[in-house]
Amino acid sequence: MKKIGLIIVGLCSQLSFAQANRFIYQVTMKPDSTNRNDIKTELAYLDATPEKSIFYGEKRLQRDSLFTKVRQTGSFNFDRSQMQNLRSNIDFTVDKDFKTNTKTFTSRIARDQYAYEEDRPMEWKILTETAKIGDYKTQKAETQFAGRSWFAWFTTDIPFQDGPYKFSGLPGLIVKVEDSKGDYSFDLKESKKIAAIQAFSQSGNPVKVKRKDFVKQETLFRKDPASFMQASMGSARGGSGITTPQSRGSMRTPDPNQRRQMETRMAEELKKNNNPIELK
Repeated sequence: MKKIGLIIVGLCSQLSFAQANRFIYQVTMKPDSTNRNDIKTELAYLDATPEKSIFYGEKRLQRDSLFTKVRQTGSFNFDRSQMQNLRSNIDFTVDKDFKTNTKTFTSRIARDQYAYEEDRPMEWKILTETAKIGDYKTQKAETQFAGRSWFAWFTTDIPFQDGPYKFSGLPGLIVKVEDSKGDYSFDLKESKKIAAIQAFSQSGNPVKVKRKDFVKQETLFRKDPASFMQASMGSARGGSGITTPQSRGSMRTPDPNQRRQMETRMAEELKKNNNPIELK
Protein backbone atom coordinates (compact mmCIF):
# COMPACT_ATOMS: atom_id res chain seq x y z
CA MET A 1 0.00 0.00 0.00
CA LYS A 2 2.84 2.36 0.85
CA LYS A 3 4.46 1.69 -2.54
CA ILE A 4 1.19 2.33 -4.39
CA GLY A 5 0.74 5.54 -2.42
CA LEU A 6 4.21 6.73 -3.41
CA ILE A 7 3.51 5.97 -7.06
CA ILE A 8 0.30 7.98 -6.99
CA VAL A 9 1.99 10.89 -5.19
CA GLY A 10 4.77 10.81 -7.75
CA LEU A 11 2.31 10.83 -10.62
CA CYS A 12 0.38 13.73 -9.09
CA SER A 13 3.61 15.67 -8.70
CA GLN A 14 4.53 15.06 -12.35
CA LEU A 15 1.09 16.17 -13.51
CA SER A 16 1.19 19.31 -11.40
CA PHE A 17 4.58 20.36 -12.80
CA ALA A 18 3.62 19.54 -16.39
CA GLN A 19 2.23 22.47 -18.33
CA ALA A 20 -0.49 20.32 -19.87
CA ASN A 21 -1.39 16.70 -20.47
CA ARG A 22 -2.81 15.06 -23.57
CA PHE A 23 -5.04 12.03 -23.22
CA ILE A 24 -5.57 10.17 -26.48
CA TYR A 25 -8.86 8.30 -26.92
CA GLN A 26 -10.02 5.88 -29.55
CA VAL A 27 -13.56 6.83 -30.52
CA THR A 28 -15.77 4.12 -32.02
CA MET A 29 -19.03 5.22 -33.64
CA LYS A 30 -21.99 3.68 -35.46
CA PRO A 31 -23.42 6.78 -37.16
CA ASP A 32 -25.87 4.91 -39.42
CA SER A 33 -28.68 3.21 -37.51
CA THR A 34 -29.74 1.34 -40.69
CA ASN A 35 -26.28 -0.21 -41.12
CA ARG A 36 -24.79 -1.18 -37.79
CA ASN A 37 -21.89 -2.85 -39.53
CA ASP A 38 -20.71 0.58 -40.63
CA ILE A 39 -18.33 1.29 -37.76
CA LYS A 40 -16.20 4.43 -37.76
CA THR A 41 -13.06 4.68 -35.64
CA GLU A 42 -11.01 7.81 -35.04
CA LEU A 43 -8.58 9.17 -32.51
CA ALA A 44 -9.44 12.19 -30.39
CA TYR A 45 -7.43 14.26 -27.92
CA LEU A 46 -8.27 15.63 -24.50
CA ASP A 47 -5.75 18.36 -23.63
CA ALA A 48 -6.06 19.22 -19.96
CA THR A 49 -4.69 21.35 -17.16
CA PRO A 50 -6.16 21.78 -13.67
CA GLU A 51 -7.93 24.93 -14.93
CA LYS A 52 -9.35 23.89 -18.31
CA SER A 53 -9.44 21.32 -21.07
CA ILE A 54 -10.34 20.94 -24.74
CA PHE A 55 -11.56 17.81 -26.54
CA TYR A 56 -11.17 17.54 -30.32
CA GLY A 57 -10.53 15.08 -33.13
CA GLU A 58 -7.04 14.22 -34.31
CA LYS A 59 -8.06 15.00 -37.90
CA ARG A 60 -9.06 18.50 -36.82
CA LEU A 61 -5.51 19.05 -35.61
CA GLN A 62 -4.12 17.68 -38.87
CA ARG A 63 -6.40 19.94 -40.94
CA ASP A 64 -5.38 22.96 -38.87
CA SER A 65 -1.70 22.15 -39.40
CA LEU A 66 -2.27 21.84 -43.15
CA PHE A 67 -4.02 25.22 -43.36
CA THR A 68 -1.30 26.84 -41.25
CA LYS A 69 1.33 25.56 -43.66
CA VAL A 70 -0.68 26.87 -46.63
CA ARG A 71 -0.96 30.32 -45.06
CA GLN A 72 2.72 30.44 -44.19
CA THR A 73 3.89 29.40 -47.65
CA GLY A 74 1.22 31.36 -49.52
CA SER A 75 0.79 28.41 -51.85
CA PHE A 76 -2.59 26.79 -52.37
CA ASN A 77 -1.18 24.11 -54.65
CA PHE A 78 -1.69 21.15 -52.35
CA ASP A 79 -3.26 17.77 -52.91
CA ARG A 80 -7.01 18.23 -52.44
CA SER A 81 -7.32 14.52 -51.62
CA GLN A 82 -5.55 15.35 -48.37
CA MET A 83 -8.62 17.27 -47.22
CA GLN A 84 -10.92 14.41 -48.23
CA ASN A 85 -8.84 12.01 -46.14
CA LEU A 86 -9.12 14.39 -43.18
CA ARG A 87 -12.92 14.46 -43.15
CA SER A 88 -14.09 13.54 -39.66
CA ASN A 89 -17.12 12.50 -37.63
CA ILE A 90 -15.60 14.45 -34.72
CA ASP A 91 -15.95 17.85 -36.32
CA PHE A 92 -16.48 19.72 -33.06
CA THR A 93 -14.65 20.86 -29.96
CA VAL A 94 -15.66 20.80 -26.30
CA ASP A 95 -13.99 23.36 -24.03
CA LYS A 96 -14.33 22.94 -20.27
CA ASP A 97 -13.53 25.72 -17.81
CA PHE A 98 -13.17 24.21 -14.36
CA LYS A 99 -13.06 27.58 -12.63
CA THR A 100 -16.49 28.58 -13.90
CA ASN A 101 -17.74 25.01 -14.29
CA THR A 102 -18.83 25.65 -17.89
CA LYS A 103 -18.67 23.51 -21.01
CA THR A 104 -18.68 25.14 -24.45
CA PHE A 105 -19.55 23.06 -27.49
CA THR A 106 -18.44 24.42 -30.87
CA SER A 107 -19.42 22.88 -34.18
CA ARG A 108 -20.18 23.69 -37.78
CA ILE A 109 -23.63 23.71 -39.35
CA ALA A 110 -23.23 23.94 -43.12
CA ARG A 111 -20.56 26.65 -43.54
CA ASP A 112 -20.90 28.47 -40.23
CA GLN A 113 -19.44 27.83 -36.79
CA TYR A 114 -21.75 27.92 -33.76
CA ALA A 115 -20.93 27.75 -30.06
CA TYR A 116 -23.20 27.14 -27.10
CA GLU A 117 -22.78 26.58 -23.39
CA GLU A 118 -24.00 23.19 -22.23
CA ASP A 119 -26.95 23.73 -19.88
CA ARG A 120 -27.68 20.17 -18.78
CA PRO A 121 -25.98 18.91 -15.61
CA MET A 122 -24.40 15.48 -15.75
CA GLU A 123 -25.50 13.53 -12.68
CA TRP A 124 -23.49 10.39 -12.02
CA LYS A 125 -24.29 7.31 -9.96
CA ILE A 126 -21.07 5.64 -8.82
CA LEU A 127 -21.37 1.84 -8.73
CA THR A 128 -19.44 -0.74 -6.73
CA GLU A 129 -18.10 -2.58 -9.78
CA THR A 130 -14.37 -2.23 -10.47
CA ALA A 131 -12.17 -3.33 -13.36
CA LYS A 132 -8.56 -3.23 -14.48
CA ILE A 133 -8.35 -1.37 -17.78
CA GLY A 134 -4.83 -1.24 -19.14
CA ASP A 135 -2.60 -0.08 -16.30
CA TYR A 136 -5.45 1.53 -14.38
CA LYS A 137 -7.72 0.31 -11.63
CA THR A 138 -11.09 1.77 -12.46
CA GLN A 139 -14.56 2.03 -10.96
CA LYS A 140 -17.83 2.05 -12.85
CA ALA A 141 -20.40 4.85 -12.92
CA GLU A 142 -23.54 5.54 -14.91
CA THR A 143 -25.51 8.56 -16.07
CA GLN A 144 -28.39 9.53 -18.33
CA PHE A 145 -27.45 12.23 -20.80
CA ALA A 146 -28.93 13.55 -24.05
CA GLY A 147 -31.24 10.59 -24.57
CA ARG A 148 -28.71 7.84 -23.89
CA SER A 149 -27.65 5.72 -20.93
CA TRP A 150 -23.89 5.93 -20.42
CA PHE A 151 -21.48 3.74 -18.45
CA ALA A 152 -18.07 5.11 -17.52
CA TRP A 153 -14.99 3.66 -15.86
CA PHE A 154 -12.83 6.22 -14.08
CA THR A 155 -9.51 6.07 -12.24
CA THR A 156 -8.45 8.10 -9.23
CA ASP A 157 -4.81 7.39 -10.18
CA ILE A 158 -4.97 10.41 -12.48
CA PRO A 159 -6.18 13.51 -10.62
CA PHE A 160 -8.30 15.06 -13.37
CA GLN A 161 -12.08 15.03 -12.87
CA ASP A 162 -12.50 15.06 -16.61
CA GLY A 163 -13.10 12.85 -19.61
CA PRO A 164 -13.75 12.80 -23.35
CA TYR A 165 -16.53 14.74 -25.07
CA LYS A 166 -18.78 16.47 -22.48
CA PHE A 167 -18.17 13.83 -19.81
CA SER A 168 -16.70 15.05 -16.51
CA GLY A 169 -17.48 15.31 -12.82
CA LEU A 170 -16.28 11.94 -11.56
CA PRO A 171 -13.51 11.73 -8.90
CA GLY A 172 -10.83 10.93 -11.46
CA LEU A 173 -10.12 10.68 -15.17
CA ILE A 174 -12.60 8.72 -17.31
CA VAL A 175 -10.67 5.88 -18.93
CA LYS A 176 -13.61 4.44 -20.83
CA VAL A 177 -17.20 5.52 -21.49
CA GLU A 178 -19.80 3.88 -23.72
CA ASP A 179 -23.54 4.04 -24.24
CA SER A 180 -25.83 1.12 -23.42
CA LYS A 181 -26.66 0.46 -27.08
CA GLY A 182 -23.04 0.11 -28.13
CA ASP A 183 -23.31 2.99 -30.60
CA TYR A 184 -20.51 5.13 -29.17
CA SER A 185 -17.46 4.43 -27.04
CA PHE A 186 -14.38 6.37 -25.95
CA ASP A 187 -11.34 4.36 -24.82
CA LEU A 188 -8.15 5.88 -23.41
CA LYS A 189 -5.15 4.59 -25.36
CA GLU A 190 -2.27 6.85 -24.40
CA SER A 191 -1.28 9.89 -22.36
CA LYS A 192 1.66 12.27 -22.61
CA LYS A 193 2.86 15.68 -21.52
CA ILE A 194 2.59 18.61 -23.91
CA ALA A 195 3.78 22.20 -23.76
CA ALA A 196 0.30 23.73 -23.81
CA ILE A 197 -3.33 23.06 -24.61
CA GLN A 198 -4.05 23.16 -28.33
CA ALA A 199 -5.40 26.44 -29.68
CA PHE A 200 -7.13 26.43 -33.06
CA SER A 201 -7.14 29.24 -35.57
CA GLN A 202 -10.58 30.59 -36.46
CA SER A 203 -11.71 32.50 -39.56
CA GLY A 204 -14.02 34.78 -37.60
CA ASN A 205 -15.67 34.15 -34.27
CA PRO A 206 -18.27 31.40 -33.84
CA VAL A 207 -21.88 32.49 -33.57
CA LYS A 208 -22.78 32.22 -29.88
CA VAL A 209 -26.28 30.82 -29.32
CA LYS A 210 -28.33 29.00 -26.74
CA ARG A 211 -28.26 25.22 -27.01
CA LYS A 212 -31.93 25.10 -28.02
CA ASP A 213 -31.20 27.51 -30.89
CA PHE A 214 -28.28 25.36 -32.03
CA VAL A 215 -30.54 22.30 -32.05
CA LYS A 216 -33.15 24.24 -34.01
CA GLN A 217 -30.62 25.31 -36.64
CA GLU A 218 -29.20 21.81 -36.90
CA THR A 219 -32.69 20.32 -37.32
CA LEU A 220 -33.47 22.77 -40.13
CA PHE A 221 -30.19 21.92 -41.83
CA ARG A 222 -30.72 18.17 -41.61
CA LYS A 223 -34.29 18.48 -42.89
CA ASP A 224 -33.36 20.42 -46.03
CA PRO A 225 -29.64 21.22 -46.42
CA ALA A 226 -30.09 22.87 -49.83
CA SER A 227 -32.67 25.38 -48.59
CA PHE A 228 -30.64 25.96 -45.45
CA MET A 229 -27.52 26.78 -47.51
CA GLN A 230 -29.48 29.22 -49.65
CA ALA A 231 -31.03 30.88 -46.60
CA SER A 232 -27.57 31.30 -45.08
CA MET A 233 -26.69 33.72 -47.87
CA GLY A 234 -29.27 36.20 -46.58
CA SER A 235 -29.15 38.62 -43.70
CA ALA A 236 -30.69 36.12 -41.29
CA ARG A 237 -31.20 32.39 -41.32
CA GLY A 238 -34.71 31.01 -41.46
CA GLY A 239 -36.16 33.96 -39.58
CA SER A 240 -34.31 32.91 -36.44
CA GLY A 241 -32.74 36.32 -35.94
CA ILE A 242 -29.30 34.76 -35.75
CA THR A 243 -26.75 36.72 -37.74
CA THR A 244 -24.12 34.44 -39.22
CA PRO A 245 -20.63 34.94 -40.67
CA GLN A 246 -22.16 34.22 -44.07
CA SER A 247 -24.72 36.99 -43.68
CA ARG A 248 -22.00 39.43 -42.68
CA GLY A 249 -20.33 38.82 -46.02
CA SER A 250 -17.27 37.12 -44.60
CA MET A 251 -17.36 34.40 -47.26
CA ARG A 252 -17.90 34.50 -51.00
CA THR A 253 -20.99 33.02 -52.63
CA PRO A 254 -19.81 29.71 -54.12
CA ASP A 255 -20.02 28.87 -57.81
CA PRO A 256 -23.49 27.39 -58.62
CA ASN A 257 -22.00 24.08 -59.75
CA GLN A 258 -19.81 23.86 -56.67
CA ARG A 259 -22.79 24.72 -54.50
CA ARG A 260 -24.90 21.94 -56.03
CA GLN A 261 -22.09 19.45 -55.55
CA MET A 262 -21.72 20.58 -51.94
CA GLU A 263 -25.46 20.27 -51.29
CA THR A 264 -25.58 16.79 -52.86
CA ARG A 265 -22.62 15.63 -50.80
CA MET A 266 -24.11 17.04 -47.61
CA ALA A 267 -27.47 15.34 -48.27
CA GLU A 268 -25.74 11.98 -48.80
CA GLU A 269 -23.66 12.37 -45.65
CA LEU A 270 -26.67 13.37 -43.55
CA LYS A 271 -28.60 10.35 -44.80
CA LYS A 272 -25.84 8.07 -43.51
CA ASN A 273 -25.38 10.03 -40.26
CA ASN A 274 -28.79 9.44 -38.73
CA ASN A 275 -27.64 8.18 -35.33
CA PRO A 276 -26.11 11.19 -33.51
CA ILE A 277 -24.39 10.90 -30.18
CA GLU A 278 -27.09 13.11 -28.65
CA LEU A 279 -30.61 11.85 -29.32
CA LYS A 280 -32.37 14.73 -27.58
